[in-house]
Amino acid sequence: MSLPQAITRRALTKEDAEVVAALCGEDEAAFTGQPSQLSANDVLAWWAGTDLENKSWLLEEDGRVVGVGWLEREDYGDLGTFVSVVAQGEKGRGLGAALLDIGEEAVLATAAARLQTFALGADTAAADLFRSRGYREVRRFYEMAIELDGPVEVPAVPDGLSLETFDESEARPFHDAMDEAFGDHWEHHPFPFEQWWQEKRDAPDYDPTLWFVVRDGDELAAVVRNESNRNGGGYVAALGVRRAWRRRGLARLLLLHSFAEFQRRGQSRVTLGVDAESPTGATKLYDGVGMHVEMEMVVFEKARP
Repeated sequence: MSLPQAITRRALTKEDAEVVAALCGEDEAAFTGQPSQLSANDVLAWWAGTDLENKSWLLEEDGRVVGVGWLEREDYGDLGTFVSVVAQGEKGRGLGAALLDIGEEAVLATAAARLQTFALGADTAAADLFRSRGYREVRRFYEMAIELDGPVEVPAVPDGLSLETFDESEARPFHDAMDEAFGDHWEHHPFPFEQWWQEKRDAPDYDPTLWFVVRDGDELAAVVRNESNRNGGGYVAALGVRRAWRRRGLARLLLLHSFAEFQRRGQSRVTLGVDAESPTGATKLYDGVGMHVEMEMVVFEKARP
């Protein structure tokens, strides 16, 4: 579908992050009924693996942004993933279909055999559009949140183990522990250590004092990577327990320790994303510590035509 004549298209730049955060935040608020906490920092984190210059698009009309999209990182093997959002007040004009065309064109220029895209759980119009183009729902994810309104009780560390702040000298073991912990998760895509480490260190919100490990002798049994000032507070970016150390309360220990650290730093709101069908039962853990679902995201997929 071609764009209306008055609409121009260009690539996104990092300087657009604030505008994109406002656009996506308004969309989230419209579908969830709750104010969005998105900031430019969140958007920059989304773009960590995106080639903005060549694989992103921003639509403008009369000086206002009416839609955005980008191709996510291209190192997911046979998978090509793209994101598209139409601004509130601009829906119903065919811009969603046009952005879908642009996203598919970008994926089909790669070697990907599968295409994936996303919709907010309440956005039935987007879901209908994707289904009409041959996509099917394959997964749902939750964004969960908690407002810490009192002291956080951190459980005792099990005998023989220790809880420590991450040391950069152990970056490779940390990477390997996280990779192993997520090995049985849906669509897990391992990254070479060098690529992963450079990306994390270069991130604008990188703070190694918010990464924690549970150690069993020379082994890292469980790890958590947290980020500050995301989605209106602290963000638990990744939490993993290696298989041999599961069912010992280590995920809960690291989660509550992270809550306490965020609270100590003045951030009472904490969020995270989780697979609704997590094979390790993560949603039960998060429910159990008082987190609630704030937003639902639906993943749609189809095979390459």
